[in-house]
Amino acid sequence: MADTSDTRTPAQIEADIKRRRAVLAETLDEIGVRVHPRTIVGDAKAKVVANVDHTLGRAYVQVNKVVSDVKAQFVDEEGSPRLERVVPVAVVAVGLVGLLVLGTRRRKG
Repeated sequence: MADTSDTRTPAQIEADIKRRRAVLAETLDEIGVRVHPRTIVGDAKAKVVANVDHTLGRAYVQVNKVVSDVKAQFVDEEGSPRLERVVPVAVVAVGLVGLLVLGTRRRKG
C-alpha cells in the first residue's frame, strides 16, 4: 500500500504546484525555441559555414605548402635565387609568350 500521509500544508502544496508549472512552462518554451523553423535553419547554416571554413582552411594550408615547395625549387636557404633553375624557366616562358604573339599576328594578318 502507498503511503498517503502528506505532511505539507495546502499552501505548501499550492506553492509546489506553482513552481512545477513555472519549470514546465520554461521547459516548453525551450523546446519551442529548439524546434522553431528559424532555429533549425540557423543551426543548419552554422554547420554549413563551419564546414566551409574548415574546408577552406585545409585548402589554404595545402596551397601554402605547394607554394612553399615551388618557391624552394627556385630559391636557396638564404633566399637567393637559384639561377640554374630560374634561367631555364624564364627562357621557356619568354619562348611561349613569343609563340603566342606570333600566332596572334598571323591570324590577324
